[in-house]
This record gives sequence, C-alpha cells and structure tokens, in this order.
Amino acid sequence: MTADQAAFQILLASFAGWVNREQAQVIDYLREENRILKEQLRGRRLRLTDAQRRRLAAKGRVLGRRLLQKVATIVTPDTILRWHRRLIAAKWTYVTARVGRPGVMKEIRHLVVRFARENSGWGYSRIQGALKNLGHQVCDSTIANIMKEHGLKPAPDRPTSWRTFLKSHMGEVAATDFFTTEVWTPRGLTTYYTLFVIDLKTRRVCIGGTTPNPDDAFMAQVARNLTDIVDGFLLSKRFLICDRDTKFSGRFRRLLSGAGVEVIRTPFRAPNANAYAERFVRSIKEECLSKLVLFGEDRFLRAITEFVDHYHLERNHQGLGNELIEPVAAQAGTPSHVSCRERLGGLLKFYRREVA
Repeated sequence: MTADQAAFQILLASFAGWVNREQAQVIDYLREENRILKEQLRGRRLRLTDAQRRRLAAKGRVLGRRLLQKVATIVTPDTILRWHRRLIAAKWTYVTARVGRPGVMKEIRHLVVRFARENSGWGYSRIQGALKNLGHQVCDSTIANIMKEHGLKPAPDRPTSWRTFLKSHMGEVAATDFFTTEVWTPRGLTTYYTLFVIDLKTRRVCIGGTTPNPDDAFMAQVARNLTDIVDGFLLSKRFLICDRDTKFSGRFRRLLSGAGVEVIRTPFRAPNANAYAERFVRSIKEECLSKLVLFGEDRFLRAITEFVDHYHLERNHQGLGNELIEPVAAQAGTPSHVSCRERLGGLLKFYRREVA
C-alpha cells in the first residue's frame, strides 16, 4: 500500500466517523424533541391515523427490533412490528363478491320491527301480508321470532306509542302562547304582549292580537275571533294547548269551550309541554324582533306581519321535512336566474329561480 492510499483511507475513515457522529447527534435531538412533545400531551393517549401507522410500520420494519428499541419514542417496537404484520395481511386479503340478493333478511327484520312499532294493532298475519305486498314471502313464526328478539309483544299486548297517538290527532290540535316585545312609544319603553296560535300539523301561525294590556276584554275578543264561524283559525280544532298564565282567563276558556274547543292546560313550569309554541317564539325573536329597535306600534305590527308572511311563504321548516308551509306555484317556462326577495330592509331573505 502506498503512502497516498494510506492517507486516503485515513481521510475516508475520519469522514465516515464525522458523519456517524453527526447522525447520532441528529437522532439524539429528534428523540429529545419527541420526549418533549409527549410531555405536552400530559398523559393523554396519542391517536394516530391508519395512514400514519402504515408509514411508521414501513420505516420500522427496515430498522428491526434492536434499533427500534433505541430510537422509537412514540410507540413500542412491538407495536410498530404488529402494524407491519397487519399491513402485510391486508395486502393479501381479498373481498369476495356476495352471490344472490344481498341483505334480504336484514331488510325483512327492519321491516318487521318498523311495521310492529308503527302499527300497534297489527298481528303476525297482518305484518305477513304487508311484507307480501313488498315482495317478501315470510312465515308468521319467523315474524314472531323477529319481534321477540326486539322485545316487541304480540298485537293485543302492544301499546300505542305516543308518537303514533299524537300524529293521528295532530290535525285537531293547536297551541297558543304569548311573547313580549319592548317598543319605544311616546310614553317611553312599552311592553307589548302578542298572543299567537299555531297549528301543530301544518305549523301555520295566526296572530291573535297585540296589546300592552292583555285584560279580560282583550282575551274575550281574541277568543271570538279565533272561533268565528266564517274564518276562525280554530274552526277545525278540538283541542287548544296553553300554559297556566292568568291571562288565559276563565272567560276566555269558556268562550272556546262553547265553540267546541277544549282547552288543555300544561303543568306548571313545563315549557316542553308546549314545545311547538315555544319554538315559534324562539324563531320570531332570534330571526326578527331581537335584531330591530322598534319605534312605534305601527313599526312593531309591520315587523310581525312581515315575519309571519316570511314564515309561511319563504322559510323552510325542519319539522316539515325542510319544506315551505305554503310554497308558491312554479312559473311557466324555464327558470333562468336566481332572484332574492327581501323583507324588513334585507333582514329576511328568500331566494328562488325565476323565468326571465
């Protein structure tokens, strides 16, 4: 070996040692950084995504268990290697296509449970007939077993659910309540009481009246208007839900009872018992009245009128499948552009397509 070759080997060994030392310093720094980040978690579990697990598994397999024990700080070497084995298993796992009609029995189970819960008077044979209408041939013993698995009793012992009962009677029920609004008048800040009635089935709302003094005479006149034989809002109703506010006086209730409307009074301090009315109060307050400074009774009445029109014609209702209460008939022709109808200076907006 010549002197030049020996010198080159010494230089190469020195460079390799320097690189190894630098890599060791970088690894030490990264390990310490990981320890600090883990301390920031304060004992909370570090949650990794599947993609992050795959990346660690691929890198960790190359290093091996011995080296992983020195450098791995987030998870143990055994965890990384287990992820790698799962990665290999997933590669060789094939999903085979199912033969025949998929999920038929699952659909039948779902239908049996649905029919039994929604129709308390349906027995095994009636449910069997309903399934036959949908193309399923099922024996009554199978229906009995499915119902037993879900804790459903046979028809004579299966009670009617409150949901079914209320839905079947909702067209005959209305609810009423007051909401208050502060209005600036020549006398100063005045509290106005507004009585409204809501149809539980259609969600249509009627403003019964607005006054700063809801006395017995006012309530009696509201009762007469609501039960008018020509256009009274409660003509087709049998029940009216209201709370125990003293403003719903005995005279008010007697007038309604004389017109065939039974007043149902909710328990004390139970707003959930009149939820539909409470929801309307929240809507008109949050979307309209709380965003206005109302000067004068005329301005206040106009705001209520505009909101009720918007509520009926332009506002989608989640309780009605996100539909409008009174949708406007579509215009003839092909809609071409989107127009915006504004109320109360743009506070209430409605977008629709119109024919050019």
